[in-house]
Amino acid sequence: MTKKKTKKTTKKSPVKESQVKEDLTLVTFNISKEKNFSEWFTKIVQIAELADMRYGVKGFLVYQPWSTIAIKKMFDLYEQELNDFGHNPVIFPMVIPESNFQIEQDHVEGFTPEVFWVTTAGKGDILEERLALRPTSETAMYPLYALWIRSWRDLPLKLYQSGSVFRYEGKSTRPFLRGREFIWIESHNVFTTMKEAEAQTREDMQISINVMNGRFCIPFIQFQRPEWDKFAGAVHTYAADTLMPDGRFLQLPSTHLLGDKFSKAFGINYMDEEGESHPAYQTCYGPAISRIFGGMIAVHGDDSGLIFPFEVAPIQVIIVPILAKKQAAKVKAYAEELRSLVRSMGYRVQVDDSDKRPGDKYYFWEMKGVPLRLELGRREAQEGKVTVFRRDNREKTLVAKADLEETIKDLSIDLNKSIKERAQKLFDSKLSQAKTLDELVEHIKARKMVKIPWCSIDLDGEPCAEEIKDQLAGAEVRGIDVQEKKVPSKKETCFICGKPAKCFVYVGKQY
Repeated sequence: MTKKKTKKTTKKSPVKESQVKEDLTLVTFNISKEKNFSEWFTKIVQIAELADMRYGVKGFLVYQPWSTIAIKKMFDLYEQELNDFGHNPVIFPMVIPESNFQIEQDHVEGFTPEVFWVTTAGKGDILEERLALRPTSETAMYPLYALWIRSWRDLPLKLYQSGSVFRYEGKSTRPFLRGREFIWIESHNVFTTMKEAEAQTREDMQISINVMNGRFCIPFIQFQRPEWDKFAGAVHTYAADTLMPDGRFLQLPSTHLLGDKFSKAFGINYMDEEGESHPAYQTCYGPAISRIFGGMIAVHGDDSGLIFPFEVAPIQVIIVPILAKKQAAKVKAYAEELRSLVRSMGYRVQVDDSDKRPGDKYYFWEMKGVPLRLELGRREAQEGKVTVFRRDNREKTLVAKADLEETIKDLSIDLNKSIKERAQKLFDSKLSQAKTLDELVEHIKARKMVKIPWCSIDLDGEPCAEEIKDQLAGAEVRGIDVQEKKVPSKKETCFICGKPAKCFVYVGKQY
């Protein structure tokens, strides 16, 4: 979105260096995220060229280069973390025979309404058996697990794959946040005991902390989901929820304790050291990278556009030479010298030597979320210095070329720390507690996520959850904070049924 210039200019170039710092008349993007998040999100996806929604099939995106580069970096970071925790990569087919899909009854009941089916091939020949486009890969992978696992020596088995999954989403779709195809990683793990499987779910939650909070700088709460909202076929589901600027929850990675339900259904058995056969215990974990990307740009962006964590940014350092008429060749040469230097440090760097005015370049790359900008003109070229601008707080620092490597290293760390702290502060400001139903209603209206005393997250608490949803226009019980140590007092009761409260849960609206 572009504002009109308040000053008329007859020439785009050359410009005097003295004019550059005051050239604040053109903004590439200027929408209030706080006041109108929906418009902000829609526009930044378009203007920053993150995705094109004109593919012609509802819920399916074309990922453009700027988002694709960032998402590939996110995959790299997540996959490296999984590798470090002992997981190995695999690739399974995208289609699942219907007979496989029907094996675990709870699972099929949960996922069948969302499945895309392939029924014909070639010139319209009807397939002997329908094929599901995978909505998730339990029913694709576990028949092979039953063949691969023979004894306790084959366990634990910890495998993951990265790719697309397809779900017929009936609600309104939004780029990255909710669609009918999303790209993710899913790990599927097998153990000899339930205790090992439970430990794996805790490990998965730690991976979420390490990557989501540590690398992507996204704040969240890890919830144990209620029984009525767990993964189809799971014993328990644990999911990380962050909060969007409009006060809605966005579910990010979830991990599922499957127990031995799937192993019994698919015949995944192992022989112990005494020669006895036992069903194995399983878990699965699914970070949806495309959704995390959407959450990341929503959490960190501001009214000027995107802000990327340093490791994820498609371009980490942009060099903008101020090409005044005098000594333009020398400034260009210095810019190339700096580009080579920064590239040798291992950073993703580019020089913008286009004929746009410097101010236009500044606003453009700020909108694109590039973490650091190096500004240089005739004086910097002569003195061997450079002005470093950081996107998060808009501060500028003049440094010597000899100090540039240390400066970039320090600023990259501090930038991530800064945006992480800012995101956490905003997240915490939207947490609240309610002691009565009226208070809950007021907090939900104020776009808060609200902690309340609750009767139970077992199935006997579901009627109360449905009442909450009806009374609060779609607000839902998200679950128990797994870090929560406090329990309700004997006086505290469920708002809806009046029974003694057994736990605290959070309530909010979601995407």
